[in-house]
Amino acid sequence: MTKIFETPLYPYKKHADQDSADIVRHPVIVVGAGPIGLGAAIDLAMQDVPVVVVDDNDKVSWGSRAVCYAKRPLEILDRLGCGDEFVDKGVVWNLGKVFFDERQVYDFDLLPEGGHKRPAFINLQQYYFEQYLVERAFELQRQGKPIEIRGQNKVTQVDPKDNGARISIETPDGPYQLDTDWLIVCDGAASPIRQMLNLDFDGRVFEDNFLIADVIMEADFPVERWFWFDPPFNRGQSALLHSQPDNVWRIDLQLGWNIDKEKEKREENVVPRLKAMLGEDAKFELEWVSIYTFQCRRMEKFRHGHVIFAGDAAHQVSPFGARGANSGLQDTDNLCWKLKLVMDGHAPESLLDSYDWERIYGADENILNSTRSTDFITPKSDVSRSFRNAVLDLAEHYEFARPLVNSGRLSVPAVYDGSPLNGDDDEALPLRTRPGAPYVDAPIANGWLGDQLGNKFQLIAINCDVPDHLDVCGIGVSTLSVNTASLDDDGFATRYLGDQSSAVYLMRPDQHVAARWTAYDEAKVRAALAKATGRG
Repeated sequence: MTKIFETPLYPYKKHADQDSADIVRHPVIVVGAGPIGLGAAIDLAMQDVPVVVVDDNDKVSWGSRAVCYAKRPLEILDRLGCGDEFVDKGVVWNLGKVFFDERQVYDFDLLPEGGHKRPAFINLQQYYFEQYLVERAFELQRQGKPIEIRGQNKVTQVDPKDNGARISIETPDGPYQLDTDWLIVCDGAASPIRQMLNLDFDGRVFEDNFLIADVIMEADFPVERWFWFDPPFNRGQSALLHSQPDNVWRIDLQLGWNIDKEKEKREENVVPRLKAMLGEDAKFELEWVSIYTFQCRRMEKFRHGHVIFAGDAAHQVSPFGARGANSGLQDTDNLCWKLKLVMDGHAPESLLDSYDWERIYGADENILNSTRSTDFITPKSDVSRSFRNAVLDLAEHYEFARPLVNSGRLSVPAVYDGSPLNGDDDEALPLRTRPGAPYVDAPIANGWLGDQLGNKFQLIAINCDVPDHLDVCGIGVSTLSVNTASLDDDGFATRYLGDQSSAVYLMRPDQHVAARWTAYDEAKVRAALAKATGRG
């Protein structure tokens, strides 16, 4: 049976640009048709920004690769118009278990609170992730949106300019060049473009290797995240088990540092390791095998004039914690609305400096948590190993020790505390919905809050009168009014009012809070909007 990652989804077609006597210029070119590049292109096209995606491939990625997708990226996918496909296909989970040796130490629930549209996580192979985004791009094309994907278009050179960039591309019909006002680089961890521009990562590479195996088998394990420290089937190391769609199970096994990677990937060496874990009688088929090394690194800057990096091209973290693709989608979620405002002349180009500030802030938070996870999972001294084992022993019986167990702090969205775009904050309102924070979903009268936010500035008026629409320097701000007395439960009021009777929130197009007050004041709203668009 032909598998999805064996079939071209965006096969090469010669484009008129290749025969043009003059070099053709496009407003935005995205390099990389992986999850991050496609997410950026869809976001821009939905805002009527013409965008061309170029990739040296013509099909989705092979292997599960990124597999765990958190609640916040699922909400971003909802905003991009394709969240249902991911959740319907994915394996939904909120629960996890931690084991030490053969003992279960404790279990946890990542979304113990009700009243959210999306779960804490889904598991979904990256090839499905990319397929659904490609299909969404084609759907937008049919709707007349300005988006195209050019397969087998390999970028071989990038020449940054003061007002954009020129790229050289190799195709089956030979080379050609394109100019662009803005180049968004999403070409992965190895990022050829980063190397072309002599830009590098700063950070740490950890002395450990992990085997990834995608195993096709029918099993009755519950749909949970299981993590083992020092299990009997992998002594002195760690292991992770996740369920995926189509009876595919993701298994990660720690191998140590001084190994022969090619040897360890051979089936005759992988299968005995898996049977030691699953049982000698286990029946399974290997779908994909790889080996990765922990890395926690990032570029010094993500924006280099009109060339902007996102996703793994800009930063890398260890896979435990599901911070790679999740944080990459939050990169483009942060970038695209700002780029749209700049291109439309509604904000100064300096607004894009806030992309660097906010997403480097997010990357540093991820790197910090990922580094701590790596140090806990792979202790480098007898003292640190003794400490870790003591914590695990205590966690089995005492709740206070459980937060100290770090098998990969799972992905949470960054709260941009201190961002230059943050406006007024009435601290009488709940901490979790402060400026810089992403919205917290809740049921409201017409469905879910998140489904009524996004791609524009909005006011949420809670139990107070606010004009339906404001126009500030050409930027329209609409109002979503919520009367908490009409709601069936107090989830929304708890998250957005606390002990207060009314509130007004200014929301950014990426669904983060820009400013908030307990009462409406038009002058303050206008000032906050000016600040949120880099003009204040």
